[in-house]
Amino acid sequence: MKRRFLELLGERVLLGDGGMGTMLYAKGVFLNACFDELNLTNPALVREVHRDYVRSGADIIETNTFGANRRKLLRFGLETKVRDIHLAGAALAREEAGPEVLVAGSIGPLGAQVAPLGPLPAAEAEAMFAEQASALAEGGVDLFILETFPDVREIELAVKAVRAAAPGLPVIAQMTIDENGDSLGGTPAEMFTARLDGLGADVIGINCSVGPAPMLQCLERMAKTTARPLSVMPNAGMPREVGGRLIYLSSPDYMAEYAKRFVQGGAKVVGGCCGTTPAHIKAMRFAVKALQPPPRSAVSVTGPADEPRLPAVPAGERSRLGRKLAAGEFVRSVEIVPPRGHDPAAAVEAARELAGRGVDCVNIPDGPRASARMSPMALATILSARAGIEVILHYTCRDRNLLGMQSDFLGLQAAGVRNMLIVTGDPPKLGDYPSATAVYDVDSIGLTGVVAALNRGLDIGGKAMRQGTSFLIGVGVNPGAANLAYEIGRFHRKIEAGADFAITQPVFDTEVLDGFLRKIGRPPVPVLIGIWPLWSLANAEFMNNEVPGASVPPRVMERMRRAQARSPESARDEGVAISREVLRAFKDRVQGVQVSPPLGKIGLALDVLDGL
Repeated sequence: MKRRFLELLGERVLLGDGGMGTMLYAKGVFLNACFDELNLTNPALVREVHRDYVRSGADIIETNTFGANRRKLLRFGLETKVRDIHLAGAALAREEAGPEVLVAGSIGPLGAQVAPLGPLPAAEAEAMFAEQASALAEGGVDLFILETFPDVREIELAVKAVRAAAPGLPVIAQMTIDENGDSLGGTPAEMFTARLDGLGADVIGINCSVGPAPMLQCLERMAKTTARPLSVMPNAGMPREVGGRLIYLSSPDYMAEYAKRFVQGGAKVVGGCCGTTPAHIKAMRFAVKALQPPPRSAVSVTGPADEPRLPAVPAGERSRLGRKLAAGEFVRSVEIVPPRGHDPAAAVEAARELAGRGVDCVNIPDGPRASARMSPMALATILSARAGIEVILHYTCRDRNLLGMQSDFLGLQAAGVRNMLIVTGDPPKLGDYPSATAVYDVDSIGLTGVVAALNRGLDIGGKAMRQGTSFLIGVGVNPGAANLAYEIGRFHRKIEAGADFAITQPVFDTEVLDGFLRKIGRPPVPVLIGIWPLWSLANAEFMNNEVPGASVPPRVMERMRRAQARSPESARDEGVAISREVLRAFKDRVQGVQVSPPLGKIGLALDVLDGL
């Protein structure tokens, strides 16, 4: 069927169908249901939607399999039904298509950031796409449509996987864009078009997210970038909530008018996405029936590999901390937790005292244990301005999406904050608000790569900026991890992503840190040891049982138990003594220390540092 699709594409404009999800929703299926499972549980309803689109004049109908990858089906307990759902989806569409209408196997994104930005390994992502493609090909589809992909890296993996799993079938590869014509991952239309052209996608297109007008502007940019056929499948405008239901307001006549403009702009495949109904497709059929795109020639466009990169500022020139680390000096840092409320006075006073005692910088955690406190970014700028001391700002991946994170870092650069500690972050349910939700667009490895790219003048979409940032990038590492080999592997991946230094989780036992340092050999980046002076036996028990990543060994717990039996003061002194022992034992093997005093008692931190 590959030849037939390409032959038809050369003869005339092909019309796709509209929104499968839109029609299922209109027929009473709830938004939180698994639409793909209907191939098995309510095939008559799916057939009815296909039939309506065929009657409306569609040349291509898509299988009801957009979200049927293993990862998304896992949420519904259907991960073992991947093949069954795709085979049924292909069969249902094939039955209604008849001999004249083509069937496109629909494959959407996996719903997780793929490495290097996210935690999903590329090989695992490719395997999931290949699983879908194999089942759809077995079911008899004529072509594939990869659609609504926000990240060009993910759709590249999908194209490769589909090509390998079903090499005889053509591929339409469609990105989803914002109103500026960039992908939702920030990649300009010219760049993602060039990359998909280089991969050999048979048709390159855009769909979903926005209405016809922004899509037309994006199409015109794409047409100057590639000679390959183009496809456009917009939403029927932007949705509005009316009476508790989502309604798309673009009329069939409006969509038909833009369908003509798409063809005149170079599109060879047009159709619709969310909000598009058989009535829209019928109107578009009459609009494009006699049209053909005008001849066009592609122009040369600089691809992402050729995008100019600014040289990163040397680490020793990014901050005073960077200068000390580059010179091999031992640095001292103390943690100051953002206050509950909006008064920074106590934090400013504590930072001034620490600066007066020779401490090099203060660490500011980001929402420690996912509790509600003053913004650490706001506190970082306040302390930098009022306390005369540098800060190391912890930044978690928990609370913001990738675009929001990028905005934060550009703002922090403007505010003069340079030292960052990038961590994945505690889940909100570990904190004070169990109903809070998390984002986790990326993990700490992915975000390290994002910030390293900003330092080289590239945004998350690979687009060059006028100026690069100059962040000193720190990462966390846990010497006491239960699976130390896995932890060390992640540590090296963080360094490969662009980390400049590392801070360990609190260490309570010399044997733990010694084992970690022996396994990694000479540290590839400066390492600061994390120290938490235990305040009491209860504090030790809390750290050991309720703080992710912390581990207080039995012999240390026994020391705190004996000291607590003598008196609270003895327990405090024993906690300081334990911290001093660890610090003195490794002073010559690490390049600094971060002391995190419990309950904000900076006197404890100074007592530990006095032991040096």
